[in-house]
Amino acid sequence: MQRPLPDAPNADSPRRRFDLMYREIQRRICVLDYRPGQKLSEEALAREFGVSRTPLRRVLGRLEEEGLVQSVHGVGTMVTDPDIEELSQVFRLRLELAEIAGRFDPRPPTPEEMAGFERLLARSRDLAAAPEARAFSVLNMDFFRAHLALVGNDPLREISDRLYCQTARIWLKSVSASRIDLKEEVDYFCREIADMVDALRNGDAEAAALIHRTHILMSFGRMRRNSDRG
Repeated sequence: MQRPLPDAPNADSPRRRFDLMYREIQRRICVLDYRPGQKLSEEALAREFGVSRTPLRRVLGRLEEEGLVQSVHGVGTMVTDPDIEELSQVFRLRLELAEIAGRFDPRPPTPEEMAGFERLLARSRDLAAAPEARAFSVLNMDFFRAHLALVGNDPLREISDRLYCQTARIWLKSVSASRIDLKEEVDYFCREIADMVDALRNGDAEAAALIHRTHILMSFGRMRRNSDRG
């Protein structure tokens, strides 16, 4: 399911338009709206976003630097196919960065942000009652970025987001191949959100980061085991 670009102040500025296109195409790749191996039509995307191919190619170039797409000579731009073994080092780095995030310039959530975390917790409970893979993937991304916004260190926030996007699709691929119990994974994630929101309510950003690190480790272990069985 594809979404139109959201309305936003200064949406017509070149920089803002670039960011919106980049985030939207990135999201579609991460939740498998664009499947691994799929060719992305520059003509169709340029028409959808109302831009020329020049800014679109800049967006695709950035996504290629992040390993989400690959330009194939004579073919076009293809969505890459993530592999858990190839990205094992990325997962390990994410573990270390998750712990550091609790110590590098963390800031408490504003009342508006805290209300957003409460809404995400409510969404997770609704999802637990009726699990659906894509909705879970979207919720995971929304929660990750809401938590990442509390990291005050800009370089750390940027690299953490980039590494998350490199690994986000592996879980959804495993679900599609019936290697992971969706209901069980949603229940795990529900507990993670509840624990992290509780830590944030208490103003303990470091505890929230450690909870997040633990769940990355557990999730990676489950995916490795299920990949081996597959």
